[in-house]
Amino acid sequence: MKKLISIVVPCFNEQEVLPYFYEEIKKIAQKMNKNNFEFIFINDGSNDNTINVIKNYASQDKRVKYVSFSRNFGKEAAIYAGLKSTTGDYVVIMDADLQDPPELIPKMYEYVTKEDYDRVATRRTNRKGEPLIRSFFARKFYKIINKMSKTEMVDGARDYRFMKREAVDAILSIKEYNRYSKGLFSFVGFNTKWLSYPNKKRAAGKTKWSFWNLFIYAIDGITAFSTVPLVISALIGMIFCIISFLMILIIIIKTLIYGDPVSGWPSLVCIVFFVSGIQLFCIGIIGQYLSKTYLEVKDRPLYIIKEDNITKKH
Repeated sequence: MKKLISIVVPCFNEQEVLPYFYEEIKKIAQKMNKNNFEFIFINDGSNDNTINVIKNYASQDKRVKYVSFSRNFGKEAAIYAGLKSTTGDYVVIMDADLQDPPELIPKMYEYVTKEDYDRVATRRTNRKGEPLIRSFFARKFYKIINKMSKTEMVDGARDYRFMKREAVDAILSIKEYNRYSKGLFSFVGFNTKWLSYPNKKRAAGKTKWSFWNLFIYAIDGITAFSTVPLVISALIGMIFCIISFLMILIIIIKTLIYGDPVSGWPSLVCIVFFVSGIQLFCIGIIGQYLSKTYLEVKDRPLYIIKEDNITKKH
């Protein structure tokens, strides 16, 4: 009996690259013709012609399914919606820009079906073609988060993965609103084979991830899988309390011995600004965790579907 492989493809303004991707993924399906395929495109509120391109494919190819959001909810929501829409025995998550090489899918399939692996994950061996500053901060991020979190984050890891149904169901069982998929993939466990490959450029179009977006995503990752920043803010507060207590003692002793000359206003202002900055920094850390709690408590849907051609309930 043929096994069904579901390919989940989050899309945001990908009209330029979709024709290239669709042709490549059809070649892989043809090569692996002992299996059935379904291609699930998640239109994450694109404001170009992405959804119409996908609909055109769906009208010609019964394997093509789509879910279109009412607005842009982000890649994490798109991944979750895609996984929830799958019916396959095996599931692949990959980007449409061809930076995730489709030619790796047969090798992934072999590892999962013929060896004792529940899933195959991918990582880049280099960041060639990326801006140097982005590569620098990306490497630092993985070093920082691995020191802070008990959940291992692999440097260069991609969302490109081949998984058994059990692994997919485990990820879907996590209902949290603030999602960080790379962390969730590690959190659920399962026996994982890592495939490495050199960084590839987009086949067409432009990346939708700016430096600022990646920075916010990194903050989300840290706060989602570590409470160490809260510990750091508490330690900073304790250290400054001790320092202030010592300074009070010094001032009292100095006043008793030398009198009370009025001086040091510039340095006092600098100290006030410095301590105020530390306080705001610590409050900001606490605020990040409170905001995550606030969003979870409101229990809003992770995404809203505008239209789809899938009968499976979301």
